[in-house]
Amino acid sequence: MLLMLTLNYSYALFQAMLGIFFSAKSAVLIEDVPFTEEDIRNDKTPPQNIHNLYNQVGINCFIAAAIYVVVGAVSLCQVRLNKRQEYMVT
Repeated sequence: MLLMLTLNYSYALFQAMLGIFFSAKSAVLIEDVPFTEEDIRNDKTPPQNIHNLYNQVGINCFIAAAIYVVVGAVSLCQVRLNKRQEYMVT
């Protein structure tokens, strides 16, 4: 159980860090931004389009981190409830 929660919250931390780096528009992560060549050619302000895509990917990472935290919290509650019911005599 401890391993599961540790992995869950470490993934949430990783996703949150990715969200921060995407929001900061890190040049290292340009390969992970979903844009095509037509996005750059057809747009009057290509840097703004790329920045918007960076922000969108960053928001998606924050959403994934929040989902990891919620799933981990629900999992922890379920484990505690199941442990408490193990020792009850019916």
